Amino acid sequence: MYALQPLEPPKSRRSRERRPSKLASTPHKELATEIKIKVVANVVLSIAAIAALVKLLPYQFAQQAKLQEVRQDVQELETRVGRLRDNFSRNFDPSQMRKIMQEQSPFIEPNQRRIFFN
Repeated sequence: MYALQPLEPPKSRRSRERRPSKLASTPHKELATEIKIKVVANVVLSIAAIAALVKLLPYQFAQQAKLQEVRQDVQELETRVGRLRDNFSRNFDPSQMRKIMQEQSPFIEPNQRRIFFN
């Protein structure tokens, strides 16, 4: 008789069921509004990115052309440096010194004769 009985929540005076209020139906609208805002923001960012790319493409092409010109100049200079290096090593080669002296001076060795063409 005096055993413990489970507690029941107190009954409210208004026992009728509540209708869903307007606030309960708004989460769907809020979610839809949030999605719309995100989509609009992404579209705006995409348009800005595309506009930036369109402006940067001519600059990139100009830079590529300049780079190609510089590469050609470097190739020409490497060829010239190679020739100058060969000439330098030839000029300072002791075994070729006599030949270079003959090429650069009007004198000839005593055991050689001049050939005159008419």
